[in-house]
Amino acid sequence: MLRKLLVPVAALALLAGGVTVAEAAPGQSDNLARSATATASYTSPWESIAAVNDGIDPATSNDTANRRWGTWPNTGEQWVLLTWSAAQSLRAADVYFFDDNGGVRIPASWRLQSWNGSSYVDVVGASGYPTAVNQYNAVNFTPVSTSRLRLVLQSGAASVGVLELRAYTTAIGTGGGGTTGWTPPANLVAPLNQVWQHVESTYSNLYGFRNYGWDQVFANRGSINYCVRWDSSAPVSAALRDQIHASLARQFKKWMDVMAGHNGWPYQSVPLKVVGWAVRDRATLQWSDSSVDVYVNNIRENAPQCSEPCGRFFNQSGNYPNCPGGASHHYDMSLWLTAGMNGGAGGDWGQRVGSEYFVGALNSDNIHILLHEIGHSFGLDDFYDWTPTGVGGFLMKAGSASQITEFDAWMLRDWWRHLKDRYGY
Repeated sequence: MLRKLLVPVAALALLAGGVTVAEAAPGQSDNLARSATATASYTSPWESIAAVNDGIDPATSNDTANRRWGTWPNTGEQWVLLTWSAAQSLRAADVYFFDDNGGVRIPASWRLQSWNGSSYVDVVGASGYPTAVNQYNAVNFTPVSTSRLRLVLQSGAASVGVLELRAYTTAIGTGGGGTTGWTPPANLVAPLNQVWQHVESTYSNLYGFRNYGWDQVFANRGSINYCVRWDSSAPVSAALRDQIHASLARQFKKWMDVMAGHNGWPYQSVPLKVVGWAVRDRATLQWSDSSVDVYVNNIRENAPQCSEPCGRFFNQSGNYPNCPGGASHHYDMSLWLTAGMNGGAGGDWGQRVGSEYFVGALNSDNIHILLHEIGHSFGLDDFYDWTPTGVGGFLMKAGSASQITEFDAWMLRDWWRHLKDRYGY
């Protein structure tokens, strides 16, 4: 099976006197701000308060592609308020400041306040209020139950603004995904070490590559986006489209379920969204709704391709300034469905399998070729010419298992064990 080996972005944990300093939180999936109503002290007429909790991660502090909240020409103390319909248990937040290097700049200082039923009070035990451009500025604090969280900004000479404000129930930078450590069954320790030694000795760029599935999930803070490359003339109804999306999500979830609650993995779930379809002929797609972007006759590798400016494979910085629709329409991987294909291929770009095979297996519990190729996207190796000591059939040894086995699961967890510190865990 064809595949391409690929490796993660470094995001080292910050330590000060043995205490973990808060870093940007792991995801939008656990971001409570998304369900809040946002209001503000003042909003410039051309800006939008809805920007602060719309879930769109900025490319830079001077992001011009997405909406922003700013207070120009007003200065002094300004605030953003998140209000929930019921009390939330909060203990962390992070904020991405708007700074256009002109009339709107990073604040001179900021703080967070909670509502105690009669007044706003500063949160207790704040770990610090950093002010940096082009990144999230994070703070942990003593847990508080409140229906309102207020971000208070003190301007300098210029006005202030915010691109995104997020709030969490779990402390940032502490690996809130569970406490289970590295505890494989005793009989798997030796073969797992053999596998990792083989990976390290085989792939010279193992620690330098930055586009594994791990990188993509962390870049999205706990989710993944896909494009479907429909390399077939067979028609696709809206119902079939939705079945393909659901089936892909179920298979991807099987690998992510392996990680949930394990060894500080921060995500209980990793939502998958299909954002685009690529075809040669628009008439192949028998729907007219706008639930996904459609790309017609954009050919690469002699197959339809979603817009390259939207693809992470082509933009591994994680910025998508030329993507139609903006960064929220980007795709991390492609599901490449090819008519008449046997077998499959997988790598950082996604997975390729036969369209007839995939459609015929839509209701199967395990679409084993796709599962195997998703494993490659997370760095798992092939085992063409050797088998680790003491293990038999397993999914990544093609043809010897039809589902994720215990050994496959621990191989994936072993990647996380070796790479987790690069993400601050």
